[in-house]
Amino acid sequence: MQPITDIKDKAIAILKSLETGNKEAIESYISPDKYIQHNPGFPDGRQVIVEDLEHLKQVGTKANIQRVLVDGDYVALHVDYIFLGPKVGFDIFRFEDGKIVEHWDNLQEKVDKNPSGHTMVDGSTEIVDLEKTAENKAIVKDFIETILVGGHFDKLQSYFNGDHYIQHNPRVADGVSGLGKGIKEMAKQGLIMKYDKLHMIMGQGNFVLTVSEGNLGSQHTSFYDLFRLENGKIAEHWDVIEAIPAKEEWKNENGKF
Repeated sequence: MQPITDIKDKAIAILKSLETGNKEAIESYISPDKYIQHNPGFPDGRQVIVEDLEHLKQVGTKANIQRVLVDGDYVALHVDYIFLGPKVGFDIFRFEDGKIVEHWDNLQEKVDKNPSGHTMVDGSTEIVDLEKTAENKAIVKDFIETILVGGHFDKLQSYFNGDHYIQHNPRVADGVSGLGKGIKEMAKQGLIMKYDKLHMIMGQGNFVLTVSEGNLGSQHTSFYDLFRLENGKIAEHWDVIEAIPAKEEWKNENGKF
């Protein structure tokens, strides 16, 4: 394996190693001394991953990477997975001195098409407007805190260009109108969505990823939302929603966030 210096390529190599069972990338790019794991199903340390590689290969794991964002020492990947069935996930890696030292993720069963015919992973991929990264992160932060956490839905329309809004959530149709209808339909099924706290925000150009905590129905939940912006407005959205297991089931003490 040729040495890789770019943190984006290192993060990609880690996920591709889950397909091949080759431990070189893990031993080269994950710190041997500090690997903080926020997936509650795994203990800390890179050796856990090394030991699980053969099993992941045998069950036919695939990691088809759709989008990659780099923000400082963080790399976030939007992934179309095959792992005990089709799933969609986000993985976030934090680097120190060129080595991965921390990992967060969210995983959800894949749904083929939503009411508007979009999948959970198709759509725009090109990163542009790099000079607007900070501005776009601020817009999305305000949207999460004002609308999803604060509940001020009377201000919803101001974040969008009319009803022009492409939606990849499996339950919700395009448009701000589709968003409102989808939320109401979920509520009828007892799936009231409540965001309580924004934990992390990452961005590169026109793409911004947020990590939030809240509840879906009665279930403690982790929300990962990816937004694409155009001219200061939210234009497209993907998400992965995962229930957080009870603390007594965790295999590390770091928490989901």
